[in-house]
Amino acid sequence: MLRRFALVAILVFHSAVAFAADVSREVFPLERGGVQLHLECYQVGEGEKTPLLMVHGLTYSSHEFDVDYGDYSLARFFANSGYSVWLLDIAGYGQSQKVQDGFMPNSDYAAEDIAVAAKRILELTKAKKLNVLGWSWGTVTGGRFAAKYPGLVDKLVLYAPIVAGLAKVDVTAPFNKNTWAHAASDFQVKADKTIDHDTVEAPVAATFLANCWRYDGEGSPNGGRRDLLVDPSERLIPTEKIKAATLLIVGGKDEYVTAALCQEALKTLPAESELKVIEGGAHAMMMEKPYYKTFREAVLDFLKK
Repeated sequence: MLRRFALVAILVFHSAVAFAADVSREVFPLERGGVQLHLECYQVGEGEKTPLLMVHGLTYSSHEFDVDYGDYSLARFFANSGYSVWLLDIAGYGQSQKVQDGFMPNSDYAAEDIAVAAKRILELTKAKKLNVLGWSWGTVTGGRFAAKYPGLVDKLVLYAPIVAGLAKVDVTAPFNKNTWAHAASDFQVKADKTIDHDTVEAPVAATFLANCWRYDGEGSPNGGRRDLLVDPSERLIPTEKIKAATLLIVGGKDEYVTAALCQEALKTLPAESELKVIEGGAHAMMMEKPYYKTFREAVLDFLKK
């Protein structure tokens, strides 16, 4: 077991070195309401590039987009595709400053963190608008940001959109206690409930899980969880107020998303918006071997239109 773990670690290390060689990373200090926020840019070369801000989901922070094994890193893929890619940790998450009240960084609060980051990015890049990609809870926070600040957004990607409440549950704890099982729960599993490594390569899962402990530790804020665990009749993303062309992209096996709700949401979005269903993919399809290339190419094609 130890030898196998060491081999995985070595493979991850060498792959990360090879893939990261031409991607620069720079952290830009950012603050809102007395809370220091972590904002980082991934970029290849110099010159003007279209900014793309990626917004993380619930529980785990923006390292989700940089699973740096092989060519799986979504952030590095888009950096190599000519974008300046920006990763933001919402207050209380990852490398941003911890918060005393875990209910404070709820969906509306997070949308304002995104707004501050977006304005700083536009200031730094001299761009007039930026693209935004949100995953899971990031579709709620990113969607609310896009609806409130339409002048800042060119195109919006809602990956695994949580269009409506997931279930009515009373969330009383201000912080979530993170566990390995929870971190691994977005991966597809076999009949015996172990991770299906035909779908998610073992080093990919190992990299993601290691980053969960490195950056997110044992707990994360529960404000967003309290927002999501409401009656399924309650709409969470104000799609009718979004002015940007929007891509709704979802895996056909995603347990958190239904195609019917996405189709309803699509009707309320601008005419240039699209719905893409990737059959066989699940919530974490950006890390799934059979689907990650299809996923990222669909997003890239949409952004380039």
